[in-house]
Amino acid sequence: MSRILIVEDEESIAELEKDYLELSNFEVEIATDGKSGLERALAEDFDLFILDIMLPEIDGFELCSRIREVKDAPILMVSARKDDIDKIRGLGLGADDYITKPFSPSELLARVKAHLGRYDRLIGRQARQNEILQIRGLKIDSTARRVWVNGEEKTLTNKEFDLLHFLASNPNHVYTKEELFRNIWGMESVGDVATVTVHIKKIREKIELNLSKPQYIETIWGVGYRFRM
Repeated sequence: MSRILIVEDEESIAELEKDYLELSNFEVEIATDGKSGLERALAEDFDLFILDIMLPEIDGFELCSRIREVKDAPILMVSARKDDIDKIRGLGLGADDYITKPFSPSELLARVKAHLGRYDRLIGRQARQNEILQIRGLKIDSTARRVWVNGEEKTLTNKEFDLLHFLASNPNHVYTKEELFRNIWGMESVGDVATVTVHIKKIREKIELNLSKPQYIETIWGVGYRFRM
């Protein structure tokens, strides 16, 4: 199910849009000001953004620009202003479409479906070119050997990447340190398996938002580690 974030300070309009999109089986969240909208856009995974231009704290233009710096998902901008300069500015900042109020819910739905369809086809082509794993805010490109967390790229060593990719490719499976040592270091566990613990710690420091409550790599006490799907 595609997730959509609506950033709109007129709650009646936001709720109308939300209700109509949910009838078409979209999951929809609402933020009523630019600041909270930006925080949610960067911290969570959304497939499309609908941004009003006139917003408290951070306007829609800045919000669009900040989102586009780290996210590729379609952005639809909404405004009651009909000036071409606003449309040109919004599209120049990375928006994919511009809708002028008032508009019908069916027009909004049609545009949302069209942009999501194009984006899905684009992502599908990219995924075929590069083998990509996406788990919540974590993105692992095994072809390019690159990792992103909530749109921010993280630098991992070769072994850190190999270990993370192995665990993420086998979610919910509990591996002992010895098994991980054999799979990643390519030798029987006669060496120092403590290196696994050290590498897990370093990976967590780079990908986990809260080290005390890891959301990706879990420790199964007395056994080993598991990647949480």
